[in-house]
Amino acid sequence: MRAAAGLIFFAFVTALGGCAAARPVLYPNEHLQNVGQASADRDIAECKSLAEAAGAGGGRGGAGRAAGSTLGGAAVGAASGAVGGAVIGSAGAGSAIGAASGATAGLIRSLFGRSGPDPAYQAFVNRCLQERGYDVVGWD
Repeated sequence: MRAAAGLIFFAFVTALGGCAAARPVLYPNEHLQNVGQASADRDIAECKSLAEAAGAGGGRGGAGRAAGSTLGGAAVGAASGAVGGAVIGSAGAGSAIGAASGATAGLIRSLFGRSGPDPAYQAFVNRCLQERGYDVVGWD
């Protein structure tokens, strides 16, 4: 059971770290060249904060989905493993094995699934930056 909990924690931390850097990519138009990258980075941070304050998805996107999928997989796996283990006489061991395999499956599913920020959050930040003179060409 301790190994399953460790695997779930590792998967959760990995999922949060892997998707946290989603940010807009700016075309080097005249405005960006005039204000410089440092000013653009401040504007990006401010637009992200405005999007979060407006409730536009919070920018959790991939990280939130990865964490939810990992924890959800662990819960389903633990329940399934407990039932299977009860049939053969070891519900505790079955539950631990099920949780570990479910968490792993959930993490893999989230890593290879749709990534990036929430579409409403992304649209909000894009518009905010456009109104400030930037040209967003995509998200990294």
